[in-house]
Amino acid sequence: MNLKEKIIAEIKKIYDPEIPVNIYELGLIYDIKVDKENNVKVNMTLTTPNCPVAESLPKEVKDSIMEIKEVNKVDLDLVWDPPWNKDMMSESAKLELNL
Repeated sequence: MNLKEKIIAEIKKIYDPEIPVNIYELGLIYDIKVDKENNVKVNMTLTTPNCPVAESLPKEVKDSIMEIKEVNKVDLDLVWDPPWNKDMMSESAKLELNL
């Protein structure tokens, strides 16, 4: 398993508080880049800008990625463009939510 796969596995343990699906399957993680020094850059969004976890969820993502011993540094950007919508969810997330 490469480092990016480990990062995705960690992110899949984090759930949106309002939707019983992990944030990766929800499509909230737009991009994960790992450079050769194992610095990680993550672009993520939230379901809405007024999301009650707007402060805590990005921190939780960053902290969980930092728990992977190979990771050197995590740079997390919260982005609102493109805005999240239900089409960004994986097929399994849509099935789980009966969409």
